[in-house]
Amino acid sequence: MRSVLSGVPVFKLYGEGSDWPTVDLLHCETISSRSQLYGWEIDRHRHSDLWQLLYVRRGPADLYVEGQHTRVEQPSIQLVPPMCVHGFRFQQQIEGYVLTLAAPLVGRLQDELGSCGAVLQQARCYAVAHGGQYLDTLFAAIAEEYANPAQGRDVLLRSLVCALLVWLGRQLPQGEGQQDRLPRGSQHLQRFVALVERHYHQHWPVSSYAHQLGVSTAYLNGICRQQAGQTALQLIHQRLLLEAKRLLVYTALNVNQIADQLGFSEPAYFIRFFKRLTGQTPSRLRKG
Repeated sequence: MRSVLSGVPVFKLYGEGSDWPTVDLLHCETISSRSQLYGWEIDRHRHSDLWQLLYVRRGPADLYVEGQHTRVEQPSIQLVPPMCVHGFRFQQQIEGYVLTLAAPLVGRLQDELGSCGAVLQQARCYAVAHGGQYLDTLFAAIAEEYANPAQGRDVLLRSLVCALLVWLGRQLPQGEGQQDRLPRGSQHLQRFVALVERHYHQHWPVSSYAHQLGVSTAYLNGICRQQAGQTALQLIHQRLLLEAKRLLVYTALNVNQIADQLGFSEPAYFIRFFKRLTGQTPSRLRKG
């Protein structure tokens, strides 16, 4: 899914379009598992509502973030916030992980992290130095828990990611962590995403979101198309769909209960909505 802004694509995960490809609020994979599909080079791109942490355990790797080139030959973590243009070039012997965090999860984590949450606000490459063994264990635990769902998975994954972000936050010199003011359009998109997180189950029309942001509906749709490659309504529907999938996979609620929890006036409306966006019924998805 391409953005019209400077010709830089906007992806969920690299090479994928507008749908978040998992029912989880994070995604974890090895660097090699995706980069080898693209000849070990990830062309520049952006994410509208995702944070990524690239853990280069063993390089070398060339990181291109917001026009800055960093050659990594020692263990490092590159943090990439939403809307940062980034691309990578790896060697075949690369070892490490890519951890992607969706906006709903980041919102929860920021509430829990306090001052350590400032680490999420700007792109930065962190040299691991003496923390290698700890981070190896932490990333391996996240990858293992992500790959093998079990009871309490969401809670454990969130705790592990919190531990990672606290470690990163402690690497910042005191008083740092505040980024330059974002362009107005990016500010509006971030505020819109935050509003959607609070109100998607209330089925607000786009005009209500625009009113809350103090902009016109046309302007809001224009910013969403420009920076996220989707209309405002499509972004709202994607968030609603993600929560529907999570409830189907991780709870024993029946379809009627899920429809009610998500604010649909009738289960039939929910079923039609789900089938239109996924091509299958909620019951079919639950059966696998």
